[in-house]
Amino acid sequence: MWTAIDPESKLLLSVQVGERTLARAQAVLHQLAQLLAPGCVPLFLSDGYLHYLTAIVTHFGGWVQPPRRQATGPAPKPRWMPLPELLYAQVVKTIRRRRIVEVTHRIVFGLQMAVDQVLAACGWQINTAFVERLNLSLRQRVAAIGRRSAMPCKSEEGRGQQLALFQVYHNFVLPHASLRQALAEPIPTNGMGSAKVWQPCTPAMAAGLTDHVWSLREVLMCRVPPWPHPQIA
Repeated sequence: MWTAIDPESKLLLSVQVGERTLARAQAVLHQLAQLLAPGCVPLFLSDGYLHYLTAIVTHFGGWVQPPRRQATGPAPKPRWMPLPELLYAQVVKTIRRRRIVEVTHRIVFGLQMAVDQVLAACGWQINTAFVERLNLSLRQRVAAIGRRSAMPCKSEEGRGQQLALFQVYHNFVLPHASLRQALAEPIPTNGMGSAKVWQPCTPAMAAGLTDHVWSLREVLMCRVPPWPHPQIA
């Protein structure tokens, strides 16, 4: 599985099924680039997988003309370089005998001070804990990928459909305790129960995509417009 999450809103941006190849990494980054606002270059945090580097530079880079080193001769060829504002850090884990023995942080693009400044705004450090916790939620709620499951899905298409449904459920239906908001005044409940002091919040609400917690019925009955197909001349 390939997953990408916005740690601030907990919004699940992408979830795909496929082998760990450069082509799949490019597909994931291409989908992420389409979701971002024009000109937005976020801070990327990932594990030490090699192809992430190539995919990120492909989508967040540009042609740069190197300066001449000699007054005569052919001009140097342009080079594809990462954008100056790109920040990318990796969490590299060393595993021996199926146990983690060392965890190192590697700054790939940008300065350590710039990365720390972005993370300090939310009180975080370089880590991949949010994606790792998401993997647990996936295995708990998607039977096709659960370990030692009695209902394995043998086709990639079937797993993709279940993961697509989970993505909508995670973003619109499932409230997250870390996103809940305190009410200005407690709301009394029926009976002898304690007053309600928190407003539940889903990742879609935190990202400004909706203003309420959806029900599963509302998700299943929502009519999605067809995806626009490219025009063929």
